[in-house]
Amino acid sequence: MFKTLRKTLVISAIAVSAQAMAALNTPAFADYPDSKPIEVIVGYSAGGGTDVLARVVGKYLEQELGNDARVVIKNQPGAGGQIGFTSVARAKADGYTLGTFNLPAAMALTYDRKAAYDANSFDYLANVVHDPNTLVVSQTSPYHSLKELIQAAKEKPGSVGMALASLGGNDHFSALLLAAAADTEFNLFPFSGASMARTALLGGHVAAGTMALSQTIGFEDELRVLAVLDDKRSSFAPDVPTAKEQGYDVEMGSYRGFVAPHGLPEKVKTRLVTAFKALADNKKLRDELAAQGNTLDIITGDDYRQLNDAQSDVARKLWESHPWK
Repeated sequence: MFKTLRKTLVISAIAVSAQAMAALNTPAFADYPDSKPIEVIVGYSAGGGTDVLARVVGKYLEQELGNDARVVIKNQPGAGGQIGFTSVARAKADGYTLGTFNLPAAMALTYDRKAAYDANSFDYLANVVHDPNTLVVSQTSPYHSLKELIQAAKEKPGSVGMALASLGGNDHFSALLLAAAADTEFNLFPFSGASMARTALLGGHVAAGTMALSQTIGFEDELRVLAVLDDKRSSFAPDVPTAKEQGYDVEMGSYRGFVAPHGLPEKVKTRLVTAFKALADNKKLRDELAAQGNTLDIITGDDYRQLNDAQSDVARKLWESHPWK
């Protein structure tokens, strides 16, 4: 009996020792985040819309994560965001490197050039903001409705100049989709950013422009918004009809959220997704984003991946039909 008892004790001691060794060799993901800061890579310059979003969301994410979490922003601008997206894809998947993610632009970059990432390079945490595109003219424009603008384009195809922030993004895609829906064409003028496109429009150098709704906020006395390219009217412009209401089934906008390198430990991914989900009910965050003209739109996990795939599919089809490089 004593021999059997000693054998049992030895086996138990070995099992406990094995468990202890495993614990020593396993990161304490249950304690995530620890004292190490969480770095968020932003593929655009400081002060831009995505950078401001990252800094605003970052402080609320710290509160939700707890454990004295610290979120720091690292700007890596260049190549339309590609440098930043690539850095995130190549980072260690431990939860301490995240990145902002812009749709449809991030996926459009994988079609018009060689990219070191694809849709499978990321774990999709949460979309945070949805900023629908608009069709705008100046307040001095003779066009007072989308119908009038499209009629002018139909009468002389290519005669209506359309200002865009750039090629290969939501502005460009909005113009292409609207032209296809109306069976006409616009003369596209890409600029280096929304502010330059808006300046050209207000200066009378082009007849119209397409830009995100947030980029019209503060310019109500100078810009006339003819349509919002969304499935419903925006609370920021409740009197402006959607393109769908006016007979053109077009939806396009800018989605901005957060991803991580693919392969996060499940506990870490769950912790992050749970924190982002909690932001959906954060009134202070909602109000702070609203002051910038942005609508809080939390979409997490698999649903966010599906949004990415849908936006990627739009970009792919437009690249195939209207290659911009």
